Amino acid sequence: MKRRIETDLAPHPVGPYSQGIEWDGWIWCAGMVGLDPQTGQLVEGGVTAETERALRNLEAVLDAAGATFADVVKTTVFLADIADFGAVNEVYASFFPDPPPARSTFAVAALPRGARVEIEAVARAPSS
Repeated sequence: MKRRIETDLAPHPVGPYSQGIEWDGWIWCAGMVGLDPQTGQLVEGGVTAETERALRNLEAVLDAAGATFADVVKTTVFLADIADFGAVNEVYASFFPDPPPARSTFAVAALPRGARVEIEAVARAPSS
């Protein structure tokens, strides 16, 4: 059975989607940008601050599902500017234990709310 995952510790969806879905022991997390869940505003400080906030938001959704970054098997990173690749990698690497998940990174024309980075993840629930 499909189960919605939601938490007040991550931004609420701005459209018809869930923060996360768990089904058959798998967790699919929606893409997270650097929105402060309390204010709904993009954090200040550029791509480094946005990346950290996006990962904290993702961490909150994983936690609500009973998982951690150690359970993540695949991520997708979307960048508004591929020149931010190195800065995003520095922050990203500090969140994921070894071995890090498989990952794809894409440069895109634009992201919601003018964000510079968006990150989504797939994880396996630890009890599965």
